[in-house]
Parts: sequence; structure tokens; C-alpha cells
Amino acid sequence: MADELARVAEDSARGSFYLISGTAISTVILAIASIVIGRILGPELYGQYTLALVVPQLLFLFADMGLNQGIIKFTSSLRVQGEHDRVKKIVKLGLLFKTFTGVMIFAIGFVFADWFASLFLQRPDLTFYIRIASLGILFQVVFTTATSVFVGLDRTEYNAVATNIQAVAKTVVSIALVLLGLSVTGALIGNVASFAVGGAAGISMLFITMRGKKGSKSSHGRVEEIRALVRYGAPLYVSLLLVGFIPVYQNVILAFFASDAEIGNFKAAQNFATLMTVLSIPISTALLPAFSKLDSSTAQKIKAFFKIANKYTAMLIIPITVLIVTYSTVIVQIIYGITYAQAPLFLATYCLVYLLVGLGYLTLTSFYNGMSETKISLGISLITFLCLAVLSPVLARAYGVPGLIVAFLIGSTAGTIYGSYIARRRFQIEFDTASLIKIYLISMVSVFPSVLMLRLVSGPAINLAGGGFFYLFTYATLVPLAKVVSGPEIKMAGSIVQKIPLLNLVVRPLLRYEQKLLWIIEKPKTKIQPLITTS
Repeated sequence: MADELARVAEDSARGSFYLISGTAISTVILAIASIVIGRILGPELYGQYTLALVVPQLLFLFADMGLNQGIIKFTSSLRVQGEHDRVKKIVKLGLLFKTFTGVMIFAIGFVFADWFASLFLQRPDLTFYIRIASLGILFQVVFTTATSVFVGLDRTEYNAVATNIQAVAKTVVSIALVLLGLSVTGALIGNVASFAVGGAAGISMLFITMRGKKGSKSSHGRVEEIRALVRYGAPLYVSLLLVGFIPVYQNVILAFFASDAEIGNFKAAQNFATLMTVLSIPISTALLPAFSKLDSSTAQKIKAFFKIANKYTAMLIIPITVLIVTYSTVIVQIIYGITYAQAPLFLATYCLVYLLVGLGYLTLTSFYNGMSETKISLGISLITFLCLAVLSPVLARAYGVPGLIVAFLIGSTAGTIYGSYIARRRFQIEFDTASLIKIYLISMVSVFPSVLMLRLVSGPAINLAGGGFFYLFTYATLVPLAKVVSGPEIKMAGSIVQKIPLLNLVVRPLLRYEQKLLWIIEKPKTKIQPLITTS
């Protein structure tokens, strides 16, 4: 059992690393593109560019139909079973079905562009821009489907490559066309071209990856495979729509109960809070194929992997969340300046949702989707949405933006508790409660050196860099001293990262440091030898 869990953990760690690094690099590249395009176009034209993308972004939600998650799930589980022929069939049918859906959604956006511009955006002059932007839906569907297949095939490095190609293409083409005088049209063409280039790169790498893969001949027909994908993805599709509607609903509520200044501060806080998704989304995405591989395994193996995955996800996310909450004022001051006086409170409060990670906030949905229990995932999303929908207008009316954030936190907490309860009751899933409590306590205690530095050192940039370093150093020191990790766990982590050169370069010195601390406190009792060699 240990060998199988180690292999799954290795694949998950490898997948998370490439997804996180790819997402981080593309985020930086796209941020540069947004800044440059925004400065060239100016506020008014940049506003038109932003609004022209609203309709395609909303329509794109209807193009997924939950199939991407289904493709990840089935390609992962079938590949482990050696059914490569069926994997190929799933990928081909998924691409064809998604492409057909993309064509239909693009046609709706193109034909009804004048209606969307006039009634939805109250700006009929944006019709031409919406038609251009809608073309990107088709290419985006192909791009996202190809990158999802890479996750299911454990080729997340190709996912990272395709994602970065798309980001570079958008940056280069958009900026070049805007500089050539095409203004908003050029920026929108660059957006469309980026997905076309990224999709082409993804399909090309996908063809190379799957070429030559052979397995037992599949007895499943095309209609049967499509039905399986749709049956699996339908609950996730509804979940996606609910989650996608939350920001729209929040903006409507704020329009009634908050001032423009409060909304601006909230948007600034949200912009930085979304950087947490650079970590959280890749982790959740990488865990889906991991649980899918264990779908046919024993309940004991599934329980053991969930316990490990949830613990180590908490070890990564909780300290970063506490660090952001502690330095929220400094972060906002550096990025936006002192005029955004309310943003630090909004940022600190909004990020508290990630403290739910110990209860399974990031792992439960991947677990249920990997076990093909997508209806439970829908239940989590539905509970979250209903709580938020009912409480948001009440709390926003009474307390403004903080009330809206509290409604979001209550909804997320309710959904996570429901998911945790079902996991314990129906699947006998266990949480490493003792280690999780220690992680929360250590994350809080590690704040004190940083708080002291905030009081003694002036200069926000120095504060953030120095305080952040001292916080993470303190946290990394206390984790082995509190025995949150054991010697065998460090050894397993060392063997996993050793196979990922870039990750090994960063993590291995930290593992050696924690190993030495653990050796010091256990030496009088066990006489253990170093678990990680210098080779």
C-alpha cells in the first residue's frame, strides 16, 4: 500500500509543481500585458476593452458543461487500468463535443452581440467589439480541453508550456497591434489570437503525447462514452455556473448597498486575494487525477491518501494565509498606495476562507470528483451559494462590504462542513486532527517575529520581505519541533522532490534542515540516522 500511495503522491506533487509554476509565470506575463495595454489605451478605451470581454467570459461558462473535469477523471483512471484505446476515444470525443459546443456558443455571441451590447451592457457601440471577442470562445474551448487532457495524462509540464505560450502570444500580439494603431480592436484580436496559438500548441503536443499508445480494444461505443462524460460532468456544470454567478451577484448587491469607493477598495482586495488561486487551483486540479487513480483501490488506501493530501495542503496554505492577513496593510500600501484605506481590512477578511483548508476546503471536491460522486460536489456548491444568496443582501445592507464578505465566509464554511460531514459518515474519511491543530497554532505563533519587525522597521517593502522571511523560517523551524512531520514523511518527501529537479533545488535544503531538527529532538531516544543523504 505504501508504494502505491507514494507513487500517487509523487504524481500529485509533480503535477502541482508544474501547474503552480505554469500558472504563476502566465499570471505575471498576463499582468504585464494588462498594465501595458491599459497604459496605452487609457482609462476609457481600456474600459471598453474590459466590457467587450464580459459577454464572451459569461458565455464561456456555458461551453464547458463539466466535461473538462470528466476528461481528467476518466483519462486518469483508465490510464492506470491500461485502457489506452478508451483513453484515446474519450479524448477525441471530448474534443469534438467541446468544439461543437464552442461553435454553438460562439454563434450565439456573434449573432446576438447587438442585444448583449444594448440590453446587457447598455452600450450599443460595443457590438463590433463583442463580435470580435466572441470568436475567442471557440479557440478557448479547444485550449482548455487540451490542457485538461494533459492533467489527466500526468503531463502537467505540457499544460504549463501551453499556458505560457498562450500568455506570451496574448502579450506580444495585443501590444503590437495596439501600438500599430488598432486600439481596442487590436487588443481584442490579440486575445483571440492567443487562444488560437495556445490551442494549436496544445493539440500538437497532445498528438505527440498520445501517438503510439496502445491498449486493449475498447468495447464502449461513442454514444456510451459521451453519455458517461455528460452524466459525470452535469453536476459539475451546475456547480460551475453557481460559482461563476457568485461574483456577478456580489457586484449587484454592492451596487445597491455600497459606495463607489467601497467597491473600489473591495475590488483591489479581491485582485490580490485571487493570487491565492495560483496555489489553490493547481493543488485541487492535481488532486483530481490522484483520487481518480485510487477510485478502484481499497477504502483504506483512499482514506490514507486523503489524510496525507489534506494535511500537506494545510501545511502549505494556512501559513501563507496567515502571512497575507498579517501583512494586508503593507501589501495594499505597496501595490495600491495609501488611498485604498479600506482594502487591507477587506483583504484580511476575505482571505480567511482559506483557513477552512484543514476541514477539506481544497481537497473534498477533488476527492468527491475523483470518486465519481459529483452530486455531492454539487451539494457543496449549492449550500455555499444559497447561504451567500440569502445572507448577502441582509449583511451588506447592515454592514456594507464587510457584511458581504462575512456572507461569503459563512456560505463557504457551511458548504465545507457539509462536505466534511458526508466524507466522514459515508466514506469513513479521517482528518489528521492532531497535526492540523498544531499547524494552525504554529502558523499563529510564527507571526510574532513578523509583528515585532513591523513595529521596529520602517519601509513597507523591507517589512514585507524581511517579515515574510522571518515568518516562514519560524514556521519551518516549529513544524519538526512540534512533530507535525515524522522522519519517514520527510524521507518520502525527499524521494518525491528528487525526481523534480527545479522543485528539488528549492525544497531539499529545507527538508534537510527540518530533518536535522527532528534528529536532534529524537536522538536521545532513537539514535536515528539522517534520512536524506547529500547525494
